[in-house]
Parts: sequence; structure tokens; C-alpha cells
Amino acid sequence: QVQLDESGGGLVQAGGSLRLSCAASGSIFSINDMGWYRQAPGKQRELVARITSGGSTNYADSVKGRFTISRDNAKNTVYLQMNSLKPDDTAVYYCTAEIRSRGWATPSDYWGQGTQVTVSA
Repeated sequence: QVQLDESGGGLVQAGGSLRLSCAASGSIFSINDMGWYRQAPGKQRELVARITSGGSTNYADSVKGRFTISRDNAKNTVYLQMNSLKPDDTAVYYCTAEIRSRGWATPSDYWGQGTQVTVSA
């Protein structure tokens, strides 16, 4: 069994910063891509940022220059540093990871439970 545990959400004023963390635990042989998605009320879930096992990253245009994704492979953890936050960034943020539980197994996608980020004007 694999579990993703998120932390770091909360309420912040516009222009402020938050750092999200997501740690994977359980039966893990290897982790490929890790990432963050978000879903605002009444909207579809959207990609925020992804990072490969080698450290290559890609970002949604709306967060480029403000958010930074990183990972600590030794800790099976992915981070999202969010700076210059805007009210439009308000959403539930979900982490995701593509995890191989055994050396011979096909990787599967796992999701965290979500953490609320609220940015006040």
C-alpha cells in the first residue's frame, strides 16, 4: 500500500508565500514523476507543476516565475514553494506521484488527500 501525505496549506494574504510538502510512504520501489494539481470551486482539476525523477520541471503558465517545485528523492518527498500568491491561486492542492511498488510492477499513479490553500485579497 502506498500513501501520499500532504501538509503546508492554509490561509495567506495576497503577495504572501506558502510551502507545500508531500511525502510518499509504504511499498515503494521507485518513483517516477511527482507533481501538484489544484482544483478551485466549480473548476476542473488542473496541473500546477511536475518534476521528473531527474529533476526536469514544467509549470502551468499561470504560476511560472512564482511557484517552484522540487523533490528530495531520499525522502520520497515533493515540495511546492508558492510565492507572490494571488486570490486566483485559491484551491485545493493535490500531490501526485507515479510509483512502482515492486521492481517488476507497472507504475501506478497515486494521489494525496488534498490541502486547502486560501489567498485573501
